[in-house]
Amino acid sequence: MTWAGAPRPSERALVEAGARYLTELGYRTWPNPDGTDYFDLVARRGAEVGLVEAKVADRRTVLAQALTRRVWGDWVAVLVGSPRAAERLESRTRATRAAPVGVWTVDQDRVRVLRPARAWAEPGAADPYAALRERFRRILDALERGDLPAGLAWDSVPGSVRRASHGRRFREWRLDEGKPADR
Repeated sequence: MTWAGAPRPSERALVEAGARYLTELGYRTWPNPDGTDYFDLVARRGAEVGLVEAKVADRRTVLAQALTRRVWGDWVAVLVGSPRAAERLESRTRATRAAPVGVWTVDQDRVRVLRPARAWAEPGAADPYAALRERFRRILDALERGDLPAGLAWDSVPGSVRRASHGRRFREWRLDEGKPADR
């Protein structure tokens, strides 16, 4: 199925396409793992954790969500339903601090990567969010073991973002975040 000329896909259809794509790459995926839509899609392969934020429209909102969630994942990608919107988003954020955010779209029911997601911190560089990412990995460990019931709200996860950023908005960057990694 193609989205061009057809009604826009639902956000759920985008998330399902993203989950299939990541599963093919060897990731374990959790669409909307706690039922609150805070995380659209969580992916894990070994210790690596990736997050995908999906939106049918409103590419600015999806970018803001991706930047907010950067503290939890080793990488974050946005998945938008319109290839043209994805191309505009990729070109407008190419030389910005948002450049590590992957930009994906869906074409013919398959994910097309316009820009791969990159790590937020360079290998060996100090990562100011390492402790929060490790905490999130422990939550995923418990989820994989079955210690957390399906649909359990992860109230403390989003709340910790505010504490991590000291209440700042996504546009503000910590000085110790350093330069995004180049892959």
